[in-house]
Amino acid sequence: MSGTEPPRQELPDSDPEDTSEELTAVVCLESDLQDGQMMEVEVGHHSVLLTRCEGRYSAIGNQCTHYGAPLSKGVISGHRVRCPWHGSCFNVHTGDLEECPGMDCLPCHKTLRHEKRLKSMGAAVPGVTHTVLLLGGGAASLICAETLRQQYFGGRIIMVTKEDLLPYDKTRLSKVMNVGSDSILLRRMEFFHQYDIEVWLRKEALSVDTDKKTVTFDDGSVQSYNQLFISTGCRAKGLNVPGIKLENVKMLETPEDARQIHTVCLGCNVVLVGTSFVGMEVASYLIDKASSVTVIGSSELPYQNTLGPEIGKVTMMMLSEQSVKFYMNDNVTEVRGVDGKVKEVVLKSGKVIAADVLIVGIGVVPNSELLRGSHVQMDAKHFVTVDKYTRTNVPDVFCGGDLATFPLVMAKNRMVNIGHWQMAQAHGRIAALNMMNKPTELNTVPFYWTVLLGKTIRYAGYGEGYTELVVKGKFEDMKFLALYIKDDEVIAVASLNYDPAASAVAERFASGKVITKKEAQSADLSWLQLS
Repeated sequence: MSGTEPPRQELPDSDPEDTSEELTAVVCLESDLQDGQMMEVEVGHHSVLLTRCEGRYSAIGNQCTHYGAPLSKGVISGHRVRCPWHGSCFNVHTGDLEECPGMDCLPCHKTLRHEKRLKSMGAAVPGVTHTVLLLGGGAASLICAETLRQQYFGGRIIMVTKEDLLPYDKTRLSKVMNVGSDSILLRRMEFFHQYDIEVWLRKEALSVDTDKKTVTFDDGSVQSYNQLFISTGCRAKGLNVPGIKLENVKMLETPEDARQIHTVCLGCNVVLVGTSFVGMEVASYLIDKASSVTVIGSSELPYQNTLGPEIGKVTMMMLSEQSVKFYMNDNVTEVRGVDGKVKEVVLKSGKVIAADVLIVGIGVVPNSELLRGSHVQMDAKHFVTVDKYTRTNVPDVFCGGDLATFPLVMAKNRMVNIGHWQMAQAHGRIAALNMMNKPTELNTVPFYWTVLLGKTIRYAGYGEGYTELVVKGKFEDMKFLALYIKDDEVIAVASLNYDPAASAVAERFASGKVITKKEAQSADLSWLQLS
C-alpha cells in the first residue's frame, strides 16, 4: 500500500456454497487512520470497524455481539477494542472475544453477512471417556462448556441445572420483566446437540464425594466425574418475619418469577424491600405499571456500600420524581394479610404501609449445601474459596460464579465475592483452560451495569474501601463520571451518559496501569478517549 492509496475493504462471504460476488469498497485514505485508531465504515449494508495497529489494518464487525453496541464508540487499546456499554473485549485482528459478557466472536472480512461469529469448536471424540461435570446452568457453566469445546476437548461434558430452562440471560429479569423464556436463551438446544454438550434440566445435586469423584442427585442417580466445576450460584434470601408465607410475597429468581411479578403488580400497591441493584431496577420497571411503588431500605441511601451515597442520592431523586416513596433506615417487622393475601407491611418505625404485593430483595444465600461433608473448603459465609486458577483445595474440583470467593488481581489479590454476570463468565473460561492444562490466571476487571428509567449506570473496578470521590460532570444533570480513590489511586469508576469512560478506565485497570488521584483530578480527560 502506498502512502496515499486508500485501504480497500473486501468482504467475501463466509459460505463456501455462496457464489455471490465479493464486495469491495474504498473506505478511507491511509492518512485518515493513525496507529491506535479506529473508525466505523460502511461496506455495502455492513457496518465495519476499521482499525490500525502497528501499521496493520484490520476490519471486524462493528456491533458488539452482546447487545449490539457500536464498538467504534468504545476504547481501542493495543490489539483489542472494549465495548462502551458493557465492557466486552475483542481482538481487532481476529475478531475473537477476549472478555465477556459477550459470548460470540466478531466477524472478519469473510463473515460480514452475519453480525457475530461462533468461534471454531470441536465435539466429543468416540472412545474418550474423560468426563467434565458442570453443576449449575448459569453463565459460568455455559462458558466453561463452550471454552472446553473451543479447546477441542473431546471428552464428555454434562451440565446439570435444577431449572427447567437452558442457560439464559439472567441480567434481563429485573430490567425487562415480562419476558418470554425463549427470547432470553443464550444458546438453543441445537447448539448443545451440535457440540455434544449434555444438559440435564430439573435435576439438583445433593452431595459431592471428592474421594470417589461422584455426585449424587435428587432423583437418586449418581454420576462420576474426572473434573468437576461447581457454579450453583446463590438464591434470594428470605425475610424472617410473621406473615411472610402470605400470597403475593415474591422473590425474583427465574423468568417465571419475573413474569409473575409483572402480572400481579399491575395496578396494585407494591412494596419492595431492599435497595440493591435488583431492587432499584424492579422499582424502576414498575413505575408505570403499579398503582404505587414503595421502597424499604435498611441503610440511609440505596447502593450505600457499593456505588456510594452520592449515586444513592441521585437514584432516590430519579425514582422519587416518578412518585416512588422511600422509607430508609427502616426494616419490615410484620406482613399482615386478609384472606391469605398481603394487605399491609409493618415497619420497625411503626409505620404501616398498604401493600397488595411485597417483593423481597435483601441479598443472597450461597447454594453450597451440596458441599457439606465434602473436603471442599468454604469461607465463614459458606462461599467456596478458590485460587487464581479457579481451583478449590481439592484436585480436579473447580468453582466459579456467584458461589466463589477468589483473589482479585486489581485489588492486590484480596479475596472477594462478586456476583457480576461478566465475572461468572470469566470464571467459566479460566476453569476450562486450566482443566485443559493450559495454566491461565484470572485477571478480569469487574464490569457491571444497571438500568434505571432507561438510563444506564456503568461500573468498573472494585471500589470497596474507597476514601474519596472525584466527580466529572454533575450528578443532578444526569451526566457524570465518578472515580473512586483509595491510597491516592483510582480503584473503580461509575458513569452515566459519559461513554466510553467506564470502558477506558477498565482498560487501564486491565493493563495494570495505575490511574493516580492527580490524573483523576486533572481537567485533561484525553486519556478517557471520550467521543
